[in-house]
Amino acid sequence: MSVTSRYRTAWEGFWREAPDEPGAVFWDADPALTAAVHLDLFAPHLTDPALPLVDLGCGNGTQSRFLAGRFPRVLGVDIAEAALAHARHADPAGRATYRQLNAVDKSEAETLHGELGDANVYMRGVLHQAEPDDRQPLVDGIATLVGARGRAFLVEPSEAAGGVLRSLAQGPAGPPAKIVPIFRHGIAPGAVADDAVPAYLRSAGLRVLASGELPLVTTESAPDGGRIELPSKWLVAGAAV
Repeated sequence: MSVTSRYRTAWEGFWREAPDEPGAVFWDADPALTAAVHLDLFAPHLTDPALPLVDLGCGNGTQSRFLAGRFPRVLGVDIAEAALAHARHADPAGRATYRQLNAVDKSEAETLHGELGDANVYMRGVLHQAEPDDRQPLVDGIATLVGARGRAFLVEPSEAAGGVLRSLAQGPAGPPAKIVPIFRHGIAPGAVADDAVPAYLRSAGLRVLASGELPLVTTESAPDGGRIELPSKWLVAGAAV
């Protein structure tokens, strides 16, 4: 079975079992705490806010629907059709549109760019889920979608997040309930070195325009009752000139 087939099988299984209720999935945080915060960092670097926006790895579309109120056209893409079924179910008015995409596949990224033209890209917590050998092709796919005029906003758990997740998984009470399905379906997060993401961007022909640190907000609570937040790094990138 190819890596892409494993991804698709794992994510299809995860999303088929996932409840429809908002916040039932570990990372399905309120956009006021996620995309809205990210957009404040992203917007000053957009060369053309009228370009389509691609929410890459959109899952059930929570962030896509929020972003659809801020951009003229938002397309949520995901490798799993089961995720897109959740997204469409939660968006009966069709504020965003949704389609399956394997962004690691160069031809699929090129086909979508051919349809949309240059686009802005939003990607939250996807790169660390990819196999190491697929991370550069994934960022290459982002560069294809961005083209000459688009911008990309990426936010990923930092190296320090690994310790937080291990501590939660190995605690006396076992992993929190919303983390259990992630591991059960074989999509446990992998570590991405903090300096690797800028390197992937440079190799893809993109230039880092801004970067910083933020907590990556989740919907799960720690044993002390506080919300679990993972240390993360964010970057804005565009075509190198």
